[in-house]
Amino acid sequence: MERRSDDPPLVYEAHIFCCINERPPGHLRGCCGSKGARRLCDYMCRRAMATGLGHRVRANLAGCLNQCEFGPTMVIYPEGVWYTYANEDDIDEILTRHVIGGERVDRLLLRPDRSKLEG
Repeated sequence: MERRSDDPPLVYEAHIFCCINERPPGHLRGCCGSKGARRLCDYMCRRAMATGLGHRVRANLAGCLNQCEFGPTMVIYPEGVWYTYANEDDIDEILTRHVIGGERVDRLLLRPDRSKLEG
């Protein structure tokens, strides 16, 4: 849905939701929490503040985003772009290229149809 001219201003330029869901060990779908998602989201929050994005960007912990097999995962709004990431370098790249630079990080884009191609 596009923003209308009479919509109130955005509270944040970007709102990032990071899944930290925990499933039982050995769960068939896995989970973001067991792959370090909480630590990585905390790192992202610290980096956003350190780069001066803190008042323009909000990173929140989220429950299950239902992309467990690809975790950890995040979605960035208002664009609705999904990423999978594995480490602090990935977080830095997403913040620098996507949030600050406005470009996609193609190598980290979450492609939900990927499971159909791999299965």
